[in-house]
Amino acid sequence: MINIYRKIAIIEGISYLILLFIAMPIKYILDISEPVKYFGWIHGVLFLVYMVILIIASIKYRWSLKRIAIYLIGSVLPFVPFILDKNLKKEYQSINN
Repeated sequence: MINIYRKIAIIEGISYLILLFIAMPIKYILDISEPVKYFGWIHGVLFLVYMVILIIASIKYRWSLKRIAIYLIGSVLPFVPFILDKNLKKEYQSINN
């Protein structure tokens, strides 16, 4: 479950960066709104999947409310999902070794 969570978090993080740093500038600089429409939709679906996987993982691994809050806040801040993934990967590897 941890690996699934990590993969979804990274994909969701990438979709957020695309939305913020590619689609939004195209919309407001070039006045083309389609990238925001499509990447916004993709990001929204990925965010919902992320939330479901986060809930499942938090129940399975009995994560604290503080940890869940950090993952929730981190999911809406650019680049933070990648930092959290690095820490989670270390933790997961230490548990399995």
